[in-house]
Amino acid sequence: MNKKTVMDIDVAGKRVLVRVDFNVPMENGVITNDKRVVAALPTIKYLIEHKARVILCSHLGRPVDGPDDTMRLAPVAECLAKLIGQPVKALNDCIGDAVKAEVMKMQDGDVVMLENVRFYKQETKNESGFVAQLADLAELYVNDAFGSAHRAHASTEGVAHHLPAVAGFLMQKELDYLGGALAAPKRPFVAILGGAKVADKISVIENLLTKVDKLIIGGGMAFTFLKAQGYEIGKSILDAERVDFAKQVLADSGDKIVLPVDMVMAAGFDATETTTVDIDAMPADMAGFDVGPKSDALFAEVIKTAGTVIWNGPMGVFEKPQFAEGTRAMCQALAESSATSIIGGGDSASAVKKMGYADKMTHISTGGGASLEFLEGKALPGVVALLDK
Repeated sequence: MNKKTVMDIDVAGKRVLVRVDFNVPMENGVITNDKRVVAALPTIKYLIEHKARVILCSHLGRPVDGPDDTMRLAPVAECLAKLIGQPVKALNDCIGDAVKAEVMKMQDGDVVMLENVRFYKQETKNESGFVAQLADLAELYVNDAFGSAHRAHASTEGVAHHLPAVAGFLMQKELDYLGGALAAPKRPFVAILGGAKVADKISVIENLLTKVDKLIIGGGMAFTFLKAQGYEIGKSILDAERVDFAKQVLADSGDKIVLPVDMVMAAGFDATETTTVDIDAMPADMAGFDVGPKSDALFAEVIKTAGTVIWNGPMGVFEKPQFAEGTRAMCQALAESSATSIIGGGDSASAVKKMGYADKMTHISTGGGASLEFLEGKALPGVVALLDK
């Protein structure tokens, strides 16, 4: 998508409102993973170096009823200050006269952080008065929060209608990789979908089938497709209302869809004893929680010849060691492939990082819901609102 970026505008001496995704995990006021902060550094450093006055805004958590001391952004400001080697002033609010006064005192290269925008319910409602107050703080707007771009909120979409609005470097990277893969992939183009329910990914399946050469389906959603083929799936997760959809997709897609050929079964989610069986021998009194080694090998063969691979959703319940091998094998297959490998955020991104393969992937998306909606072919409000080149 051909959107203007920070490099296309003159930011020197300008107050620049930057929407970042600093929704970081915290325990007792301490950040336990700073990757989202680190991901925003290229844009923030560029703005500082080009003498902008940088006003950062983000949400953190899901405050229910106004300010919540456990969801304040001051600890994130401290973390960022250490990373960029200069002060980051954490303000006590995100709108109002006191905030405006602090912003108007800024000098070129200064950085301030507004308080959690979701302390106001008007943020998620994209309420016009709140939007106007946010926009009034700045002269330019930069959206670098791809993970929130599927939300038409005040700070992600609303302000873009009041200020010249461009993409940050992280946003640009997401659009280049995800958009490039869908628009002009190096072929063969392979998509891998996992996760629990078919219902959650109907639109993704329909959109991807018009673009890919192969679609690998694993995870819990595979059982709905196996059921559609007439297999006994035991007590495995089933999206019963989508069996007919699965039948139709299988009938219409030729040989594009690749399904598991064996499964790791157990009596229950917490069971330590497992058995691996071919899909035509799944016991009626057990449930499947991972794809088996034959499936791992089959999927790896498909990936070996790929030019582009997009992966969204794990192959099994990877949080449990006894059901993690299918997801780990997928990580390894991608790591050994010469394909452009794009991990679509969410659980698959968590799995790749947890299993130590993050540095072997071409791109790991920072947006779970946003990347999923992008793969569905939906327009993301936070992206649409940015200026075209």
